[in-house]
This record gives sequence, structure tokens and C-alpha cells, in this order.
Amino acid sequence: MAKSQQTFNKSEKEKKRLKKREEKRKKMLARKEEAKENGKTGIPMAYVDFNGNLVDTPPDPSMKVEIEAESIVLGIPKKEEGDEEEFDPVRKGKVSFFDTSKGFGFIIDSENQEKYFCHVSGLIDEIAENDKVSFELEKGMKGMNAVRVKKI
Repeated sequence: MAKSQQTFNKSEKEKKRLKKREEKRKKMLARKEEAKENGKTGIPMAYVDFNGNLVDTPPDPSMKVEIEAESIVLGIPKKEEGDEEEFDPVRKGKVSFFDTSKGFGFIIDSENQEKYFCHVSGLIDEIAENDKVSFELEKGMKGMNAVRVKKI
């Protein structure tokens, strides 16, 4: 003799679902009745004004602005020669900590006082603590890393 596939939990969930559906239907009918009694039908026609808000009055045709399709730029506008800022990738800083046995340390940037990780593989010159250095930044696994580190 086979067991019934309808468990107590399944039947309870089904009852709750049907009850919820019935309550939703009753609320909908109550809203319809209330709208009939009050004579409210909501906004029969909704318009969007120039600020992007929904309004019930149509827009003034004299305020309409014609826009040419060629003047619309999709994406980032192309840079011109005079627009570019000169960016120097070389930064200056001071070695706050360096462990030669483990091969890593930290450099504090002199401009923004941020700490950057530095590994022995990114060194050009040997460095020690409190040395003034120049370096470049590169994206690492856990943030920005100082690479091409030279003593000043």
C-alpha cells in the first residue's frame, strides 16, 4: 500500500495560499465598491511634465522643443587635444615599514597620506624604513600596490 503524497505541511501551505488569494480578491472588490460610491476613477489620463513628474493636465504645445537626432550623443563624448589633463604616474612618498626578511613593506604617499603595499618584486633599488622614494601604483589583489620603487 503506497503512502499518500499529500503531507500535513503541504496541505497547510495550500490552505494558506488559497486564503491569501481569497483575501486579495476581497480587497480588490472592496476598492472597486469604494471607487463607485465616491465617484473616483483615479487619473483618467496621465501626462509627464518637463520635470518628469506625472500630472493630469496635458502639456502646452507651444512649449514643445524640437531636438535633432544627430545632436544626441550616446556614450562618452570624444576627447579633444586641449581637454586632457597631464597626469604624472610617478608619485613620491616615504617608506613607513619594510621587512627585508619577509620581502614586503608599506609606503606612505606624500600627497594624500595613504599607505600602499610594496613587495620586493616591485623594487628597483634597495629600500629601508624612512627612505624617501618615488613609485608608481598598480592594481593588486587587495588594492593598490606600489611598483617600480626607487630611492630619491
